[in-house]
Amino acid sequence: MGGTSSPVSRSDSSARMVDAQQRPAQRSVRSSMEISPEAMLPLLGSTDENLKALERALDADIHVRGNTVTFTGVASDVALAERVVSELVTLVGKSQALTPDAVRRSISMMTDGAGESPAEVLSLDILSRRGKTIRPKTVNQKRYVDAIDANTIVFGIGPAGTGKTYLAMAKAVQALQSKNVSRIILTRPAVEAGERLGFLPGTLHEKIDPYLRPLHDALHDMMDPEAIPKLMQAGVIEVAPLAYMRGRTLNDAFIILDEAQNTTAEQMKMFLTRLGFGSKIVVTGDVTQVDLPGGQRSGLRAAAEILTEIDDIHFAELTSADVVRHRLVSDIVDAYDRFESERVDDVALGNRAQRRAAGGRPGRR
Repeated sequence: MGGTSSPVSRSDSSARMVDAQQRPAQRSVRSSMEISPEAMLPLLGSTDENLKALERALDADIHVRGNTVTFTGVASDVALAERVVSELVTLVGKSQALTPDAVRRSISMMTDGAGESPAEVLSLDILSRRGKTIRPKTVNQKRYVDAIDANTIVFGIGPAGTGKTYLAMAKAVQALQSKNVSRIILTRPAVEAGERLGFLPGTLHEKIDPYLRPLHDALHDMMDPEAIPKLMQAGVIEVAPLAYMRGRTLNDAFIILDEAQNTTAEQMKMFLTRLGFGSKIVVTGDVTQVDLPGGQRSGLRAAAEILTEIDDIHFAELTSADVVRHRLVSDIVDAYDRFESERVDDVALGNRAQRRAAGGRPGRR
């Protein structure tokens, strides 16, 4: 088991060679770290998959012999590698399963200047069921979860796959199980039906089920599926379209509004003013995925402008770096963001050109 012989043998070697030519040569240093035998195997991973992830992501050379890990390279690269491995050993000591994804996320946390300990972020358990534990996987996700604990109303805004709804659901179930609230209320705007559900065929449940199915699916991940119908029948868990919130005051409840980008400003105001005593609200949405007809303005966008200065209301921003689905999801989100940004720039450039052309024409007599 050993690291690559030189950092310049990696895929971005040409860029590093150019960088090396532009700066003074730095002296190579070597450092070693002893790892306990019980921590070594989970640290390296099955077929050394974690070690390979470390080698790909870090600039220092990494070599393993027995229980000794040796780092070679520029002093700053070696120091980073030591800190990363120390954090990973701490994670292993907390009985956390170490994967290449956890390795990459740990390195990202330690290089983005956030100042958060990966071991603290990745070991924060929210909910456990049948051996599966729900926990944040990025710094922003941990801050989002912490904000839910600290504030009465939290907005989780970010692209698909960032865990904003799933983590909110986990916090709701946690609050119910710890008896901090007596019920959970989950709601979404049924935009495709224009909230006019009476025109659709079938019972109320059949009408709204397609719009609320993602919330049902998340509940089944977090609770005993056999218990959910009983809790819904007793009113402990309520899943309903946003239109059914009107005229109510919701006390002692954990309330989640999902897909909030598809609310109008009036609907958002209506929903937020349902807040009662002993309740908590989490609003989630993606402002880049508005499906409102007729170019209506999103209530989520309006809320982000109107409510930012109010105490006990927190806006948590999640980005493509917080996507916890397949790595391609993050790349897709970034590609669409670049495309939209370029299109906005092109439109602005075209408008300026039209104004200049119009200004150069002779006026009418």
